[in-house]
Amino acid sequence: MSAKHRVLIVDDEERFRTTMAKLLTVNGLEVAAVGSGKAALEELKAKPYDVITLDIRMPEMSGLEALAEIKKINPGIEVIILTGHASVDTAVEIMKLGGYEYLLKPTSTEDLMNKIDAAYERKMTREQKGR
Repeated sequence: MSAKHRVLIVDDEERFRTTMAKLLTVNGLEVAAVGSGKAALEELKAKPYDVITLDIRMPEMSGLEALAEIKKINPGIEVIILTGHASVDTAVEIMKLGGYEYLLKPTSTEDLMNKIDAAYERKMTREQKGR
C-alpha cells in the first residue's frame, strides 16, 4: 500500500473522527478530518484527496447533500459512506449520487482500510484510462 493515499474523514462526532484519523494515519495514510459537510467542501477546494469517508447524519448539511456537492467539485474522488443508520433507500441514493461504498458503523479498521485501498485503486485505474 502506498503512503500517497490522501483521505478526508467527514464526521460530526469528534471522538469518532479523531480516533479514525489516528488509526488511518498509523496505517500509512495521509489523513485530514473535518466535522461537517460544509467544512469538507472547503477542504476539498483547498487540497486534493483520493478518498473521502463521509457520515450521513450531520447537522446543517446531510451526507447525501455533501456527496452531491463533492461530486460536482471532483467527480473522480471516491466516497465511502460510514453510517450507524442503515437504510436500503439511502444506500440506493448513495449509489445514484456516485458513492463508492456504504459501510455500517462500527466497522473494523481492517475492513475500512481494504475499502479505502480498493477505492484508491479504482480512482487510479480510471485516471490512467483517461490519459
